[in-house]
Amino acid sequence: MMSTVAVSAGDPIPAKKLFGAVALPSKGDTESIGFYAKGCLMGGVAIPADGPTWQVLHPSRNRRWGNPRMISLIERLSRDARAKDDWNGLLVADISQPRGGPMLTGHASHQIGLDADVWLTPMPNRKLTDAERDHFPENSMLRKGSLYVDPNVWTPAHAKLIMQAASYPEVERIFVHPGIKKKLCDTWNGDRSLLSKVRPMYGHNYHFHIRIKCPPGSESCTPQVAPPMDSGCGKELTQWFDRLKPRPVPKYSQRPKVKPIKPTKPTYLTLNSLPKSCTMVLNDNSVSSMAAAEYHGPAGVNDDDNNVAMSSETAYAAPTEAATTVAFRSIDDFSAFVPTGNIPLPRDRPAE
Repeated sequence: MMSTVAVSAGDPIPAKKLFGAVALPSKGDTESIGFYAKGCLMGGVAIPADGPTWQVLHPSRNRRWGNPRMISLIERLSRDARAKDDWNGLLVADISQPRGGPMLTGHASHQIGLDADVWLTPMPNRKLTDAERDHFPENSMLRKGSLYVDPNVWTPAHAKLIMQAASYPEVERIFVHPGIKKKLCDTWNGDRSLLSKVRPMYGHNYHFHIRIKCPPGSESCTPQVAPPMDSGCGKELTQWFDRLKPRPVPKYSQRPKVKPIKPTKPTYLTLNSLPKSCTMVLNDNSVSSMAAAEYHGPAGVNDDDNNVAMSSETAYAAPTEAATTVAFRSIDDFSAFVPTGNIPLPRDRPAE
């Protein structure tokens, strides 16, 4: 079956509309193409909507697609979380669209099947309805009106879940709210070297974001520079709190007179902005059905229910690159480098 979208690289339509209109992945081997915030996904697979230790949220978004290594890792984390971390199971949110690419709403990244969001609320002991999944509450870990974790909500199980995810060699970054990062800095008694992977980021107060490295041998995938080796619990974290803390609003009479800024038309990623292969991905044949593309086995690893033999850390080492590209790929908040039409805006500052 052919994709219903027939496009050329010069098509002026925003790429998010083109990729958001495709319901099924392309046929063929999986390939993560491009960068996390500027790419697409060939041959994506879907995590089943229900598993013994997970349930998928927001089915109407159709964003449960990813690289098999990402799906395999989510399933492994769900098993380990139940067995080791006092966590009943995962509520899995956005991974990628069927063919990756820019999304209509919500994310700058999640474009190549190597990012996934996991709720900081454990899976209930019953199967959720589709309506419940689409409108599942965003239960913040923070005190109301604060940048800091609510001790009445946060538990040791939350910390163990996040740090369990950070322990896997192929995981490169875990994004959480700065308040959650601080809580982990202050209280984590396990392997503190893993804190370098836990990165503060806007939002992320009710879920955490897992990013894995480009899979070994994936020549079309553009790696991100590894995060700094230090814990990130010092100056960097302080700067995040300074960036997010409420600012006093001056009285009207004290506000400086400024010349109105003429609004500019938003810009968007087009196919020309993405790797050339992404045009082929959009126009390629679709799989026969959603069920035909669901993930039912490990990707290049041995899996025996509760023990997955993972590839070595060295297998995921990023190649040396020019300084200009390294500078771009070494930062976490790269939304400033993505056209404005695709940038998820930071949450409003909390009231004083």
